[in-house]
Amino acid sequence: MKRIIAVTLILFCFKAEAQVIDSTKRMVPVDSLNQKSSPVQNKSVIDSILKHHSPKKAAIRSAILPGLGQIYNKKYWKLPLVYGALGTTAGIFAYNVKTYKRLKAAYAYKIAGQNELVYYKYRNLSAESIRTYRNTFRQNVDYSALFFVIFWGLNVVDATVDAHLKSFDVNDDLSLQIKPGYSPLANTSGVSLVLTMGK
Repeated sequence: MKRIIAVTLILFCFKAEAQVIDSTKRMVPVDSLNQKSSPVQNKSVIDSILKHHSPKKAAIRSAILPGLGQIYNKKYWKLPLVYGALGTTAGIFAYNVKTYKRLKAAYAYKIAGQNELVYYKYRNLSAESIRTYRNTFRQNVDYSALFFVIFWGLNVVDATVDAHLKSFDVNDDLSLQIKPGYSPLANTSGVSLVLTMGK
C-alpha cells in the first residue's frame, strides 16, 4: 500500500519545465542571437525547398492523373494505396452498371411478357422484385461513382499535404527524458518528464 501511495505522489509531482518563467534572467534581444539558428536563414532554406518542390504542382499532377503527385513527392509506397482504392471503386462501379442494365432489360421483358428473353438469373422473379433490385443497383451506381470521386479528391489532398510538409523540419535531435526536479508551484520535489527539441 505504501508503494502505491509513493508512486501516486511521484506522478502528481510532475513539473512542466516550459511553464516556469525565471524573471531573474536577462532577456536576450532577438538580433543578438547566433546566426546559425536565425529564423531568416531557416526561411531561406524553406523557400528554396518550396521553389523546387511546389504543392501546387503536386496537386495539379494528382488531379490530372492519380498517383502522379505521389511520384512527384517521391512517396512511391502510396501508389498501391491510391490505385487500390480507385481500382476497387471503379470495379464496383462497373459491376453495378452491368447488373443495373441487365435488371433494367429484365424488367422491360417481364412487363412485355417476354419471359424467355429475361436473363436466366431473374426469370423466376416477379416484375416487382426485378424493379426493386433495379432501383437498388441504380442507387449503388451513384454511390460507387461518388466514392470514386471522393478517393480521387483524397489522392489530390494527400499529394498537396505531402508537398507542404517537405519544408517541415524533422530533426533527429528530439529527446524525452525523465529527470528529478523541484516544483516551485507545489513546493515539492518530484520527477519531471522533459521533452527537448533542438539544441
